[in-house]
Amino acid sequence: MGHRPMYCSNADLDDCTWHESKVRKGLRGKFYGLEDLFYKYGVDLQLWAHEHSYERLWPIYNYQVFNGSREMPYTNPRGPVHIITGSAGCEERLTPFSLFPRPWSALRVKEYGYTRLHILNGTHLH
Repeated sequence: MGHRPMYCSNADLDDCTWHESKVRKGLRGKFYGLEDLFYKYGVDLQLWAHEHSYERLWPIYNYQVFNGSREMPYTNPRGPVHIITGSAGCEERLTPFSLFPRPWSALRVKEYGYTRLHILNGTHLH
């Protein structure tokens, strides 16, 4: 879990809208970036906030989609799945999305809400 997402398709000027975000690539694009570390150690799911919206990404690493298969993209994916769930609401209102979704964006929701995860065991969650 983290606050500022590595990727997003919101229509603002936050760090996740830039190609080389600080969380993803690190300071000055090379120090303390988290994406390579999470990928190397097989992190499956990354939960983010900050953006006042909901967006679920396809499994992704370095801007490449790594779906498990066309029919079952989240089964045995070859990259982490990112979920941005910051749409609980606040006085700043919802963050708008860019007009066209990025290729790695699986679902974007422009409503207030919250996220519930039901963890069944070490390999399944809903």
